[in-house]
Amino acid sequence: AFSLLRIVNTEKYFLSLPVNHRALLKSFRDNLDVIRTCIEKNNYIIKLIVKDVAYMFENVTHTMTCSTNQEEKGGFHQSVPSMNDQDKVQVTLKQFVRDWSEEGAGERQTCYQPIIDEILSHFPAHTAPHDVKVLVPGAGLGRLAFEIARRGYTCQGNEFSLFMLFASNFVLNKCRDINMYTVYPWVHQYVNNMRLGDQTKAVKFPDINPSVLPPNAQFSMTAGDFLEVYVEENEWDCVSTCFFIDCASNVVAFIEAIYKILKPGGLWINLGPLLYHFSDAPNEKSIEPTYEEVREVIDGFGFKMEKEETHVKTTYAQNPNSMLKCEYESIFFVCRKPSEESNGPAAFTGDTASALQGEDDILMQNGSR
Repeated sequence: AFSLLRIVNTEKYFLSLPVNHRALLKSFRDNLDVIRTCIEKNNYIIKLIVKDVAYMFENVTHTMTCSTNQEEKGGFHQSVPSMNDQDKVQVTLKQFVRDWSEEGAGERQTCYQPIIDEILSHFPAHTAPHDVKVLVPGAGLGRLAFEIARRGYTCQGNEFSLFMLFASNFVLNKCRDINMYTVYPWVHQYVNNMRLGDQTKAVKFPDINPSVLPPNAQFSMTAGDFLEVYVEENEWDCVSTCFFIDCASNVVAFIEAIYKILKPGGLWINLGPLLYHFSDAPNEKSIEPTYEEVREVIDGFGFKMEKEETHVKTTYAQNPNSMLKCEYESIFFVCRKPSEESNGPAAFTGDTASALQGEDDILMQNGSR
């Protein structure tokens, strides 16, 4: 409703302009109709995404009933969304581009492939990949975790945002073919458009069939706060973080948790900037150490740095046609938790959880404790 109201207000203002001004903007009003149609089509996709989300978690007892009250649908009370909620929906739509479209291949190559390459290098096929447990905190719509699982590793993605979890559940468990759906991720971007069709450009997803995984693949997604969900020490062979560690109000707590949950000899692979999402946020507290300070914290916990690259040029859900683009000079590093055995390799175990994946769907778990 908010998005459509903006169009109504813009149209009213346009009609208040002098006639000769309106005549010079021949396509403007027609384009508003195209934008309106794209918003309505996005809304259709959003309704598909949230359909039955009350039942998406495999380890939650479903006791809620669907109310006949018009204010409640699908077991959820509907309320007027905040501006923050609306922003998150728009971010989620753009995430479809980054994770599950042909248009996002460049970003995935830059941001995900270096992490995948390091995993393949340190845990090659002859080590029995299914015995290697890889955790991907801040998994978003799950493409990085999916790609790791697709290569035979036991992989679990973790995500805190319900917006991302709803969307990842839709892609991973509801999409069974290539390019089944279409979204208009830039339709809310009213500025810095070069051409008339840039704002209403369609993007199809998914670019691959997410249901196609190797036999007996172990892949799951958990919902919840990373610091609360993952408390078991010496549990993971590898933790892969991409655009994640700056999501913490206290980045030191994230680094400490990663160190604890890694097995002796385990790897932490990280790529991303230090945007610090809680910085200057209303009613939020945050620290924003420099990378130099973060590096000292990493060393202080005992990690041994094996690879470190700075000024790695990356983007995040970037509109390729926008006149305004944001580029990060990210940090990419690989560090190891010291092995109990001097100079020994990461200790693989055969204790992978057999319940990580259901027979058909990607298991979605509520990780709240």
